[in-house]
Amino acid sequence: MKQLLIIFLLMFGILEKASANYSKLVYDFEFNGIDGNKIELSDFKNKVLIVVNVASRCGYTPQYEGLQMLWSNYKNKNLVVIGVPTNNFKQEPGNNKEIKDFCETNFGINFPITEKTNVIGKDAHPFYKWAKKNHGIGAIPKWNFHKIVIGKNGKVVDTFASFTKPTSDKFLNLVEKEIKN
Repeated sequence: MKQLLIIFLLMFGILEKASANYSKLVYDFEFNGIDGNKIELSDFKNKVLIVVNVASRCGYTPQYEGLQMLWSNYKNKNLVVIGVPTNNFKQEPGNNKEIKDFCETNFGINFPITEKTNVIGKDAHPFYKWAKKNHGIGAIPKWNFHKIVIGKNGKVVDTFASFTKPTSDKFLNLVEKEIKN
């Protein structure tokens, strides 16, 4: 029975990917920044985007260090990292100022960060609904530090579960490949 369920979920995800029509690209979306500014994704045309839902009280929170490393090493090579704080998994209780202070003080974060945002469910940010519609269930965050990689063409390239570190060979190889495209 368990194997049948896994097969069904895999088939559902594959079918959903196959039906992607991309009536919109990532550039059609914007986020409210943690400082009250707008983060317009159209400002990042022809760049690789890594959109990560983040939280300060998660076992994966040390991944902030790897995300900052990515940003520092690749921002001049057309890569943008965007952190999306969320309390959907009950691990980001702080307000925007507390989140910003935590990120800057503990990890020296200087990549763009959005205001606290819903990433799952009916109240999910439109970006996350778009990613699910066009890439399938793999784009839905199952936990904090779920990574969505967007190619220079404005479409989802791949997604990575929380346990995949942003410094892992698998992740870095994909990022470097997309930067070269």
